[in-house]
Amino acid sequence: MSPSRKGAAAAPAPSSALDAPTTIEIKASVFKNTCLELMDDVHDHRKQVVITKHGAAVAKLVAPDANPPSAFGFMRGTLLAHGDLVAPDFEPWGELGK
Repeated sequence: MSPSRKGAAAAPAPSSALDAPTTIEIKASVFKNTCLELMDDVHDHRKQVVITKHGAAVAKLVAPDANPPSAFGFMRGTLLAHGDLVAPDFEPWGELGK
């Protein structure tokens, strides 16, 4: 059977795979020699570099977020209000609240 037969379409890749950056693993000694070049490559091509020492990952170089989230309004819609939030509630105090 040939792979180009009709009706046998390959399964599409998940959409998360389209946005996933390329990851490069590099030894610390090589990173020291090519640091500036790798930083430009990470910035320009949205790659990630994992730096290893003796085969174990010790650091990861990634590009910063293009548009970091704003500090204002990021929790909008997460608070549920029940009743009046600013009116005093003397009932739980009993005689002390009067």
